[in-house]
Amino acid sequence: MPFITVGAENGHDIDLHYDDFGSGDPVVLVHGWPLSGRSWEGQVPALVEAGHRVIAYDRRGFGQSSQPWGGYDYDTFAADLDTLITELGLTNVTLIGFSMGGGELARYASTYGTAKLKKLVFASAVPPYLWKSDDNPDGAVDQDLADWFANGITGDRPAFLHQFVDMFYTAGGEPGLLKKPLVSDDQRAYDLSIAELASPKGTLDCTVAFATTDFRDDLTKIDVPTLVIHGDADGIVPFEASGKRTAAAIPNAQTHVIEGGPHGVLASHTDEWNEAVLRFLAS
Repeated sequence: MPFITVGAENGHDIDLHYDDFGSGDPVVLVHGWPLSGRSWEGQVPALVEAGHRVIAYDRRGFGQSSQPWGGYDYDTFAADLDTLITELGLTNVTLIGFSMGGGELARYASTYGTAKLKKLVFASAVPPYLWKSDDNPDGAVDQDLADWFANGITGDRPAFLHQFVDMFYTAGGEPGLLKKPLVSDDQRAYDLSIAELASPKGTLDCTVAFATTDFRDDLTKIDVPTLVIHGDADGIVPFEASGKRTAAAIPNAQTHVIEGGPHGVLASHTDEWNEAVLRFLAS
């Protein structure tokens, strides 16, 4: 299996696992929390068949990548992404970031520039800034929600992840008597199996990173064609608090809103998502 080394901890290499398929202009897929590169199974074949080289990697702490104790912050995540792009010699790259993966896109473009980039896709992504504060009243995360994440992960983590995966695929984010997840029990069980094997420390620390990192200044540095794609029933990362504001912050950004789409639109609305993104990549 292919790996690249992005650092070391206590004398041991920190390695990122990645898959690399197809040929053509490269598309790098940055997955969401608390999953791995396997969450792109519905997208990779369509992208390869459309003539792209597709690289899907596992963020540190997740999937088959190393699980160090530290480094779960967006400066480090962006550095890991830069190492991947540099080591593979990629240019003319389209970056697609889902959920917390959108943070890597913003911080990478701000820190390392856009010379190697062709396009960006923010998919149900966390920018510009989720934390609710006096200077960000439209944020979607407050201390109570942050505590819910922390208590769940440090308490009964498998039970918490089970609940979160159900919310991930439910329009509005909260399952109930009349609201059911929009994917099968098997899909949710598969996602849960991926999430359970992630680093417990990384799983916890990433919630702090995606909830409290301010990407507003990062977005001003983006000068390549950008698509924002988001479900209008996303109860995890609400469109009004994130995607809508990201599109407004980036000059000439395009927006595709998936009607009735929950957070996990990669699996719940695969065909519409793929068609919209492939149309953008071909434009």
